[in-house]
Amino acid sequence: MTADPHESEGLENDGLRRFATIWSRAVYPATQTSMTRAELGDYLHPLAVKLCDALHAYPFSAAPGREVGAALVAAHCTSPDALPHILGVVDSYLVLYGRDPETSELPVDEARARCSRLQHAVAAGFTEALRDRTLAEQEALSRAALAAQSAVEEALHASETRFRAVFKDATIGISIADMDGRIRDANGAIARMFKRSEEEMRRRNVNEWVHPDDAPDVWRMHRQLVRGERDHFRVEKPFHRPDGTVLWTNLTVSLLRDADGEPRYQLALLEDITERRLLHLRLRYEATHDELTGLPNRTLFAERLDRLLSASSDVKRFGLCYLDIDGFKAVNDSLGHAVGDQLLIAVAERLQSCTAGSGHLVARIGGDEFAALCTDPSGPEDVTELARQVLAALATPIRIDGRELSVRASIGIVEGPSGELRPEEVMRSADITMYRAKDAGGSRYELADPDSDARAIDRHSLTTRLPAALEWDEFFLEYQPLIRMSDGQVEGAEALVRWKHPVHGRLGPDRFIPLAEHTGLIVPLGRWVMEQAVRQACAWHEERSKGSGDGKKKNGKNGKKGEGLAERPLRVNVNLSPRQLHHPDLVPDTIAVLEAAGMPPSSLCLEVTESALIGADEDELKPLRQLAELGVEIALDDFGTGYSNLANLRRLPATTLKLDRSFTQGLQQHPADPVDVTFVEGIVTLAHALGLAVTVEGVETGHQAAQLRDMGCDTAQGWYYARPGPASTFVQGFAVT
Repeated sequence: MTADPHESEGLENDGLRRFATIWSRAVYPATQTSMTRAELGDYLHPLAVKLCDALHAYPFSAAPGREVGAALVAAHCTSPDALPHILGVVDSYLVLYGRDPETSELPVDEARARCSRLQHAVAAGFTEALRDRTLAEQEALSRAALAAQSAVEEALHASETRFRAVFKDATIGISIADMDGRIRDANGAIARMFKRSEEEMRRRNVNEWVHPDDAPDVWRMHRQLVRGERDHFRVEKPFHRPDGTVLWTNLTVSLLRDADGEPRYQLALLEDITERRLLHLRLRYEATHDELTGLPNRTLFAERLDRLLSASSDVKRFGLCYLDIDGFKAVNDSLGHAVGDQLLIAVAERLQSCTAGSGHLVARIGGDEFAALCTDPSGPEDVTELARQVLAALATPIRIDGRELSVRASIGIVEGPSGELRPEEVMRSADITMYRAKDAGGSRYELADPDSDARAIDRHSLTTRLPAALEWDEFFLEYQPLIRMSDGQVEGAEALVRWKHPVHGRLGPDRFIPLAEHTGLIVPLGRWVMEQAVRQACAWHEERSKGSGDGKKKNGKNGKKGEGLAERPLRVNVNLSPRQLHHPDLVPDTIAVLEAAGMPPSSLCLEVTESALIGADEDELKPLRQLAELGVEIALDDFGTGYSNLANLRRLPATTLKLDRSFTQGLQQHPADPVDVTFVEGIVTLAHALGLAVTVEGVETGHQAAQLRDMGCDTAQGWYYARPGPASTFVQGFAVT
């Protein structure tokens, strides 16, 4: 565990020294130390440094807090009032004096959370050290008591004198009772604990001290001790006081036998842990509840879910509603975090109203995420009914500072038998399902579906693998020829990227291009595709040139087989994603790729989807205009699938329309669908009138190809001509015709 040394060194002489001084002032009145206050301050200073170092450590560990708690007990800071003073100073001043706001890299919220955990550790270390010290005292007392009872007659007086000195002056409560439970003697410490006189204590019977919060085995162990079947037991036990308050103790009961080994007396040693227990409960509450809403937090929710799903649980089924507020970030950004906090409080109150009296647990998981955990629902319908109630409760606008805020939420539901899924699997499924509801428009719930979960996990796996895949050359290209319909010659080829995944095998672009677009990896991947495709176009051009030369030699000076092939290289079409379209380096990157390959701009065609171009403003179209002016071809891909305004086609820098296959499938029939014929003819006529070429996708039959040629389509691609394949296959089948 390492911390920033400069952080603690810079604070040691100033802030931490001040912290130690405040600490000594607060703690000194409640200590039993022989040190002066100044000496106590010097003693506390290195402990303050240790806490500061732990506060800034990476990774964080609260273990130093336990050491500090033990060190405070070693300094005799053992009064019942000492621990609240100790933790109060740590809570109020450690982050203030142990963190420099101008230089510290530790966020305030994280510092406060770490400070809370350190307080918990200090309390635990203090308690453990004090318990060890108390047990040592108890053992010494037990030995003295046994020695007093079993000593020979001659040493009885001296032994009893020693026992009485220990009995009277001990800081822990001591009582001696006979085997019927009547108290024979009690010291002042136990009388003060019970807020009674010593005489009143001697009139009590231990069998009367039953409390409803007693541990299940405490009276069984007591009966065993009375019967002589055990010599002692130790337990945490509560007692009633006359004023109605509860005294919590660490109770140790030992059996005193006579010289013949027969049970004679019960010796009880009591340590008052009331304040410590209340402090522990407060710290436990703070650690398991959300400070803003008062709801159980992720920690308590996880504990409850873990118990519910454990194999030993007597709960048969469970249900979980995992909720996220739609658009909460916009509220925070536009109205401020104060309004956002009030909105979260109001949402928490409405969620609690939906589960009042049901025994369901409602928790704030973090941020704007909440969860409702149902115990033993009769089936999915119970949990979906709760989700409907939650959505209905949130449908009424929430009024904050004079404004009414509408709240929408997306809910993922997981319901099933306990013991089959692990907690992390349930939470993952709930999270995936919640986002499925959000993707479907929000303000709704969705039920978990194993197939949907598997697809989401698969997407996550692919997304995680994407960066390494590009680095390790797992992507490759295939090419599908573009055929000039007027003479059947090869006009070019479309480059199609594939992924050779080490686990899933060959993956098509529909499996990973949306993920690359979402993560931003589409930009480097798109540049790689363009580099490979243009480089391949250059290689094809060189092969065609060789083929043209060989043809001229074979057919004579005026031979026509290779005529014109060398002058115009094959054009390669590369798909351009919306994110690439808006990337500032699109134009310089494209120019650099063409220049590196030594190819003219006309050898490259960038295909942009209709949805990415239609509605784009002039600034968004500027990069494409620049490329078009250089001679790069621009194709409007999947034309006819979006909401096109045909009048806008004139202002786009496109040179080609690629008609989507969905409009040409009807031409495969015989006779062809007249609606599809009319549509295609209209698009071709309009495109030619605007000076645009028309490429048709998805040509699968000769009859379909003939009809499209008769309609005036310029180029086509599809399985009728060739399926996508590696560059080597393309060269053999189409490069030289």
